[in-house]
This record gives sequence, structure tokens and C-alpha cells, in this order.
Amino acid sequence: MQNPSLLIIEDEQELRRSVAAYFEDIGYTVFEAGDGKQGLDCFYRENPDIVFTDLRMPVMDGYGVIENIAKGSPDTPVIVISGTGVIKDAIEAMKLGAFDYIVKPVHEMMELELVVRKALETTTLRNEIASLKQQLLFGRITNRDAFSGIITRTPAMLALFQYLEVIAPTAQPILITGETGTGKELLATAVHTVSGRKGVFVAVNVAGLDDHMFSDTLFGHKRGAFSGADQVREGLLAQARGGTIFLDEIGDLSESSQIKLLRLLQESEYYPLGADFPKKTDARIVVATHRNLRSLVDGNAFRHDLYYRLFANQIVSPPLRERPDDISLLLEHFLSEAAATLGKKKPTPPPELSAYLAAYSFPGNIRELKAIVFDAVARHTGGILSMDGFIAAMGGKREEARAVPLEDAVVVLRDHAGERVPTLKEAEQVLIAQAMRLGKGNQGIAAHHLGINRSALNKKLLKKASQKPATPPSENP
Repeated sequence: MQNPSLLIIEDEQELRRSVAAYFEDIGYTVFEAGDGKQGLDCFYRENPDIVFTDLRMPVMDGYGVIENIAKGSPDTPVIVISGTGVIKDAIEAMKLGAFDYIVKPVHEMMELELVVRKALETTTLRNEIASLKQQLLFGRITNRDAFSGIITRTPAMLALFQYLEVIAPTAQPILITGETGTGKELLATAVHTVSGRKGVFVAVNVAGLDDHMFSDTLFGHKRGAFSGADQVREGLLAQARGGTIFLDEIGDLSESSQIKLLRLLQESEYYPLGADFPKKTDARIVVATHRNLRSLVDGNAFRHDLYYRLFANQIVSPPLRERPDDISLLLEHFLSEAAATLGKKKPTPPPELSAYLAAYSFPGNIRELKAIVFDAVARHTGGILSMDGFIAAMGGKREEARAVPLEDAVVVLRDHAGERVPTLKEAEQVLIAQAMRLGKGNQGIAAHHLGINRSALNKKLLKKASQKPATPPSENP
């Protein structure tokens, strides 16, 4: 929870100011009230995340405060600080809805802080569960604009959006894994947008940064921290205050940098280079990697404690080959984008192009598809968009059907009589059937596999359909 707010209702001014000063120093927004009525008025006005209240106070006691808050805002934790009656008062306060009970005098402020953290974590968990139930019951995305930069209609991606809506408002770190080019930064940006954070989104690729550069980039430095540090640098974490910082490729971090990242995640604090005292941060941390962190942990290349700290909220960005229904949408999107960027009229793609692309594995994922489309539009001069550029980029040539030397090629049919050389007619039927399977029924792709044009294949298919073979040949060469 970013910038949590705290209301202290206490008639003992010295205790109230002492508690307020402690929590203000560690980053809380603090409101104060000297009695129960003032406290309730402040609560309805400021809507704090958590409330401290004494029980014995003038005008309105703490029991009235607890009862009113429990009725109007049951999810707001109320913590009682009182030294009267202890057991009896504690039982009564808990019955009315108090979250916990602290006995006066308060000697250790850390004790209060731990209770507050526990209360806020409990509230966050309840909100996550409630939100998840809402998503499961109604199965809808409530923040569609936040995901507008991600072109998809794949059910798995839409389910991923729903999950992100559940975890985005929390302060917990998020780990995004997936192959290169699958749009991990777009998902991180969506998390920031859905979270409603007022600060900015800051992205940095940490691959290739040594420990010194990692610290200087994120944490900044004091003047004179090292040779050449003649100016103070605040670092990217300071720029992301109240917002989100996205660290891409954390699987490449050195062990020293991993230790610093772990401390940042656990304590929300860091040391600028040359500083003797830590700084606090309220930035939401989202990290990503294309590497298998579990394998890195097993190989002692990634800290297991850091891995398990990130594991709780892990999402996987699926590769493009698992999103075939999105190919046509992405093609249209990139054609429009490329045409606008290059100052050209959007070209018309051939009807078989989407199916042809859907049959390709795209090792570079969406980034590769975008690059191929931009190159094709750049080369386009008019008419229907040529498929030659796409075929070449995907490792094929339109005019070549085989790379196997003919002397090494053997085609046989297996039937009840054993293996035999097929007739030309039978061999043609087998090859056409196999090509149509590889092309998932698309004649353009099948024709490419056979090394003929689409019209020639269409004629053969029409001829075959007009005939009625007595026994279809085996298709197991």
C-alpha cells in the first residue's frame, strides 16, 4: 500500500505526538484527534487506512469509535491503545470489531509498527480475495483502457488481465516471465495504470549493469562518493516515488546486486552510493526476465531467497505461437502503424497471409512480427502486399519447395502387401494431403510447401473432388 495513512485518537497529547512523529518519520500520513468525536469527524473526512484509538476519552470513548467505524467501514483496522482494565477492555473492544490491542505504556514503537504492518497486510489480502471473487463470478475486465496497448483476443491473455487487476492495487512486487519480445513491459505498464498510483512509471533494463552501475542507476549517489561524482544524483528509485519502477532482465544481475534488490523488496529502503543512512521508497517494484529463474536457482546463479520473495505474484507472458488467434489482429495493427510511421497508404495483405503467419513459430515473438511487417511495408510500392518478404524473413523461399537432394528422397506406401512405390497419381494425392495438413487447410500455405502456385493446387483439388476413388491411398510414406 503506497503512502498509508494513520489516524491517532488519543487524549494524552504527549503520547499522541510521540506516536505521530514516529510514523511520520517512516513515511506514513498521520492525522490526530484528542477525543472520540473529533476522531470520527476526521475519519469520515480523511478516510485513513488504519486507526489507533484510546478507550477512555472525553466526549466519546473508544468503544463508540470502534462501533461506528465497524458499521461504516468494516475493512478498516482499528487498534486499541489503552491501559485500563486490560483483559476486560480488550475482550469488549474485540467484540465490537477492533483488530488488535496494545497495552500502555508503549515502550517500543517498533511494536506498534509491526502491528500496523500486520493489519495492513491482512486488509490487503482481504481486498485481493474479494477482488478475485468478483473477477471469478463475473469474468470481466473492469479497466479495459489500461490494457489497450496489448492487442489480443486470446482467452489466456484476457484471464491474465483479470489476474493483474486483482494484484495491481497491492504494494507487493510482481515478477513477469516470458520469452523475449512477448510484451513484458506492456504488462508492467498496465499494472502501473490499474494500480492508480500518482507517480510515474520508470523502466530500466538492468542486463549488463555491474554492481556499481546498478546501484548508481537505481539508488543514486552522494557528492564525492567516488571519483568523478561532483554532483548529487538521486537515482531512478527516487524518480519513481509514488509510482512504479520496472526492472527488466533481473536474471542477469550479479549476486551483489541481487542482495541489494532483496533488501529493497523486504525493507523498502536503499543506500545511495556514499550514504551512511538508508532512504525509504514507496515505489511499486515490478521485475521481468526471459530466463528460467528456477533453473538459475538450482545452478546457484540466482539467490533462492530473492526468488521466493518474487515468486508470490508471478505471471507468465505467453509466446506468440500460443496466441494464433491474435495473428490477424496484430497484423492489421502493425500494418496501420507501419503505414502511418512511413507516411504510406496502408497496404492490403493477401488473404492467406494471416494463416501463413499462424503456421510460423516466431522465435522473436511479437517484436519479430512487428519488424517483418514494417520491412514489408517499407518495401511495398503498390497493389496487394507481397508475401515474398514475409517468406524470406521466416527462413523460406517462395520458389523452393525442398532442400533435400532428390537422390536422397524416397517415397513409399505401406499397405497390406507391404511397402511399394506409389503410382504418380497416388504420390500426388499423398503429398497434397500432407501439405494441406501442414497448412491447416490453407491452400496458399499448402501450395508453398508443394512448390506450386495456389491456382495450380486449386485445380488439382477440384479435379480430385470431382473424382470418386475406390480406395483412398495410405498417407504414410
